[in-house]
Order: sequence, then C-alpha cells, then structure tokens
Amino acid sequence: MAPGKLMNAVQYDKYGGGASGLKHVEVAVPSPQKDEVLIKNEAISLNPFDWKIQKGIARPLLPRKFPFIPALDVAGEIAEVGAGVTDFKIGDKVVAMLNPLTGGGLAKFASAKQSLTALRPREVSAAEGAGLPVAGLTAHQALTQAAGIKLDGTDKQKNILITAASGGVGHYAVQLAKLGNTHVTATCGARNFKFVKSLGADEVLDYRTPDGEALKSPSGRKYDAVIHCATGIPWGTFEPNLSENGKVIDITPGPSAFLTFAMKKVTFSKKQLLPLLVMPKKENLEYLIKLVKEGKLKSVVDSKHPLAKAEDAWAKSIDGHATGKIIVEP
Repeated sequence: MAPGKLMNAVQYDKYGGGASGLKHVEVAVPSPQKDEVLIKNEAISLNPFDWKIQKGIARPLLPRKFPFIPALDVAGEIAEVGAGVTDFKIGDKVVAMLNPLTGGGLAKFASAKQSLTALRPREVSAAEGAGLPVAGLTAHQALTQAAGIKLDGTDKQKNILITAASGGVGHYAVQLAKLGNTHVTATCGARNFKFVKSLGADEVLDYRTPDGEALKSPSGRKYDAVIHCATGIPWGTFEPNLSENGKVIDITPGPSAFLTFAMKKVTFSKKQLLPLLVMPKKENLEYLIKLVKEGKLKSVVDSKHPLAKAEDAWAKSIDGHATGKIIVEP
C-alpha cells in the first residue's frame, strides 16, 4: 500500500449524537504493525457495543481518543501483511475482530491482529463471516464456558432460556445451544416467532405477554442456565424460574449485575448471576466459521447498508429490533 493513500471512513469526534453524530471522512489507510494484517473490508457488522461506546458507557476508557472509527467485526481480503505475520498472505479471504481500544471497522480498510484473524472459506460469504466475531463469540463463550454446555451433545440434557433470541447474539445462541443436548426456551417479539422456531428453539415466549414477562417456560421447566441477551429484567424475575443451581449469564452487564453477582457470592446462593466479559479466541472464531461452512450455523443478515449510508445501519442498531445482524458494505 503506497504511503499516504486515503480511504473513506466513518467516525465520531465526541460522546453522544447517535446516528447524526457520525461523520464521513477521508483518512489515511492504516499501516499494519508487527503481527498485524491490513484487510480490505468487504463487510462490516455492527453490534450494540458500538453505539453504547459512543453514548459513553465506557468513558473514559473507550474510546481511547477522538476522533474514533467504530466497529470491530470485519470480513474481507488481506491487502498487506506486517512484520512477523506467518499465517496469512496477500489475497487471503478472512474474518477478523478488531481491538476494542482502537476500533477502525467502519472504513474501506482496517488493520487487525493476526491472532484474532481467521481464514474464510469460499462457502462463507463476507456478510456471514462479518456477523460472527463479537456476537458469535459471545454466544459461544456464554454457552460453553459460563453455562458449561458441550456442543457435541455428550452431556445430560440442560434446560436453557435465551432472552432476545432473534437479535445478534441470541440467534447464534439458539443455534449453538441446539448442537448440545439442550431444551431451549426463547423469548422474542411475536413477529419473530417463526424465525426463532426455525433456528431450533423448542419453546418460544412473546416477551410482551404475562408469561413472557415472567419468563415462565410453557412446559413448566426450570432453567439450568439463562443466556440473557435482553436488558432491563430484574434478578427477581429470573430467580423463581431457575433450577437449584441455575445461572443467569448476563451478556450486557451493567453496574447492578456486578452488584447482584457480588451479593449472590456473599449469600452462598447456589443460583448465580454471572456477568460475561468476552475473551475472544482465534480457535473459537475458526470453529464458528467451520460451523457456517458446514451449514450447522446460520449468520442471519437483518439488512445491508452501503458505507455511504452507515448512519442508517447505526440508527437501526440503536432501535434494537434487528433480526440477526446489521451489515455495512464499503
């Protein structure tokens, strides 16, 4: 890449402002540092994390500095490799998760660490690949590590509740849970019933009905684990629905989740609320890509937006009713 080459990107230069706070700019194409690859983006996926950072949920830690180019999930082609890169060559098709501290996804090019970049086979489209890193890895870690579910189906059956099952994390969580020996109860809005059933959910609850609000399993089951992808449900709503050692795994923990977690630890309750902080691993990303290639996992695309209209995608993500993943294409 010739030095000084410019690219289109979308950034914001202060906290707040939502979609209208985004600015279209031309900036220098990043140079890959040691152990980094430069990716020519073909698809970028948005996550609620992106606009929550803009809102200031992690200030003053994130963003590290303004102006900031948001988005962490990209799929594309390797345009350049930095020193020390042995796993990839120019022209390879890849999926990557960018560093949350530096962001950089909403642009024509992005640099990624080779340790969080994975090869993308022909059978997996750029949009399908780009959906996987943040949402897919969150669902995978919540199920396998926090809930202790074996995705090869070898352990005894567990009853799982997945809230907001039609969203980015939720739609992956339902499909992955069904690879294990699980009975899945899922919550979503009435319009997504058929969709969530098609992902493999055994029972679906409309979160707007009394039973849905109370999270009661239609078959009367108690949940061994809850993959909690919604927000605003108090611990007291979960507690009566949990089995003796039931766990609520909160994927968007706020301060109150950490407080409940601490309280439960102190009171020696067997029922626990576990805040999930995702630790991305390359082998898990490779595993998810392999599942998509084999047709065992679907990346469902809610909508595609050109980079020139990234604010439409941003507004749709903030609105919170996307079915599956929102994709931006440079």
